[in-house]
Amino acid sequence: MLKPAVFLDRDGTINLDPGYLGDPEKVEIYPLVKEGIRKLKCSFGFTIVVVSNQSGIARGLITEEQVIAVNKRINDLLGEEAKIDAFYYCSHHPEFSSPEECLCRKPSPEMILKAASELKLDLKKSYIIGDKAIDVESGFNAGIKTVLLTNTISRAEREEMENNNLIPTFVADNFEEASNFIITDYQGEII
Repeated sequence: MLKPAVFLDRDGTINLDPGYLGDPEKVEIYPLVKEGIRKLKCSFGFTIVVVSNQSGIARGLITEEQVIAVNKRINDLLGEEAKIDAFYYCSHHPEFSSPEECLCRKPSPEMILKAASELKLDLKKSYIIGDKAIDVESGFNAGIKTVLLTNTISRAEREEMENNNLIPTFVADNFEEASNFIITDYQGEII
């Protein structure tokens, strides 16, 4: 049986984004993230999957081992009930990688589709939460509902999204609003 999922961007969505985060000791989880994930997982059975561009690897600024260590630290801070079920990341960037290597890079839906296949996820009942236009576009490309967090995006970027018809399903000021929308929307879908 396929399971519903909530896909999450990592930096800027789950944790503060200092840019090319490679030091696990510098991970700071945003307020309300742990509680929101716990509710989505424990009360509603969502699989929680991170899909993240990590071009710092291709740029030579961080290593894959550092990305893995940061992901582990995120799960340690979130705790068992709010633990991320799987992390998918694209280590490539068009300036440093071939076009074929960059196929996984958001806004491509490849990481979402790969996770759906490997983890047996129901994309018709799934969502993505992110803080950038590429997260919303990736969700569109995968055919899932989209939630835009406004914590890091500028007004100009939001206007550009609107001009390009990248209108998210929901816009949230924080992770609690995002998770509450998903729960309400999901309950409407399953009733």
